[in-house]
Amino acid sequence: MPSSRSLPILSAVAMTGVPGAALAQGITPITIFFEAAPSMKAIILALVIAAIAAVVVTMRKVASGPHLTGGSTYLSALRLGAPLLGLLGAAFNGLMMFVGLARFGSQPMNVRAPGLAEASFLVVMGLLVGVVGVICHWVVEARVDRAVLRA
Repeated sequence: MPSSRSLPILSAVAMTGVPGAALAQGITPITIFFEAAPSMKAIILALVIAAIAAVVVTMRKVASGPHLTGGSTYLSALRLGAPLLGLLGAAFNGLMMFVGLARFGSQPMNVRAPGLAEASFLVVMGLLVGVVGVICHWVVEARVDRAVLRA
């Protein structure tokens, strides 16, 4: 039987396993973004813009017909760069959280949770943009392969 002191810990663990519970409390990616530090907002915006640019570059390359110049290097760099940028943002966020904990001492989970959510969001955004980069790169490479094999 869990003690009364372990019940908040157990409920916090149960909440982390149920993403719907976080959404029910009004925590969404939009609220995480708007409550993030300005430097983290800049990283998130850069990742979103990079994903949109990857899709635009891919659509232009596919629609360009036999002209296959430009954009492949960007897509290739985005495959690895986006996850690293997300990881860098999450690591910086974690560093700032530890600095805050060192300065103000131990804090309850509801104080630390927004920072953890922000760091997790940055990692997920980096991975998602990396996946977009991989898929766009595959599409462009398949287009190049078809053009080369036809010639």
